[in-house]
Amino acid sequence: MRFLILSLAALVATEAQAEGFAVHDLSTVAEDASTALGAGFIHKAEPGRVTLVCSGCQGGPMIDIRIGRQTDGTEQRVRSGQTSMADLERLCQAKDPACSLAELSVSPAVGWLTTWPMGSSAGSTAVMLRDGDLLTIRSIAADADTAQGNAEKLVEALSPKVIGR
Repeated sequence: MRFLILSLAALVATEAQAEGFAVHDLSTVAEDASTALGAGFIHKAEPGRVTLVCSGCQGGPMIDIRIGRQTDGTEQRVRSGQTSMADLERLCQAKDPACSLAELSVSPAVGWLTTWPMGSSAGSTAVMLRDGDLLTIRSIAADADTAQGNAEKLVEALSPKVIGR
């Protein structure tokens, strides 16, 4: 009986890992992230987080990439159309009227990119969800174009590897 319970537990654990993202250790893609951003960027990597900075770059951009879980139903509401990108943008604009939001093409995940002013700086955040797994890329720079551009470069470079097929 004990063997049966252990076997079932192992099967459930294997099935749970088959869902969601293909990569759960961001340190395995840290070099890819640094390369995607270009010369001058350095990174610090941990399994759940990669931080990138470029002190020699104009505006001193900083990017934080995190992996986690979000099981509050947002992903299902976006997938079903119950929550549209326009709905998400309205929520963002309720916090800051200058916020803009664009849908990301990161299938089989769903995702969006927001950009907003932060005092004399700007921020841009990419959010990607798949089966409860959450990948967040937060980019801060002196201007909105740089913040958004850095986030977009990382979405392009990392989403196929982290999200998988």
